[in-house]
Amino acid sequence: MRNNWKKNLMAAAVLLVVCAGIYMNWVYSNAEDVDDLADTLDAQKVLSEDGLILSSDLTADADGGTNTITDYFAAVRLSRQEARDSAVNLLQEAMAYGDSAAQEAGSDQLEQIVQTALQEAQIESLIIAKGYTDCVAYLSDEGISVAVASPEGGMQQEDVAVIADIVISQTGLSMEDIRVVEVQ
Repeated sequence: MRNNWKKNLMAAAVLLVVCAGIYMNWVYSNAEDVDDLADTLDAQKVLSEDGLILSSDLTADADGGTNTITDYFAAVRLSRQEARDSAVNLLQEAMAYGDSAAQEAGSDQLEQIVQTALQEAQIESLIIAKGYTDCVAYLSDEGISVAVASPEGGMQQEDVAVIADIVISQTGLSMEDIRVVEVQ
């Protein structure tokens, strides 16, 4: 009888600790001041299935800062990562409950997602290494869209050539498949 009481007390203590941890996680995550993606971007500044769509009103802050541009690139990266995470979760669930053919197909798709993410990250890193402030690349079956923060004096043909050279060397795509968008 005494052993059951001790077991019940331990189970209640563990349950209390787990509930406290969940509550603290909830309080902490709600306390963070995280901007909503819709607050950072309006409907014309999103990465759609067709490619990168920008409006021309993306400008620096009134105090001369570039927070809007920085927010734009951060929001696009976040949106892209969330879409990938969702796709990976769906693939993993399908693989867990599917037969061997479904698992193999899911594994191939997961590998393709990883390769695409790596190529995009390499392209972004190389473009930034060439002296551009920030950029984001979106690789799809139709080609690649690269949004680049406007350099001083605006985007020139030489800038487009440098970016296209990086993209071609990393992906093997042709010039017709590359879209470079200047973010001002």
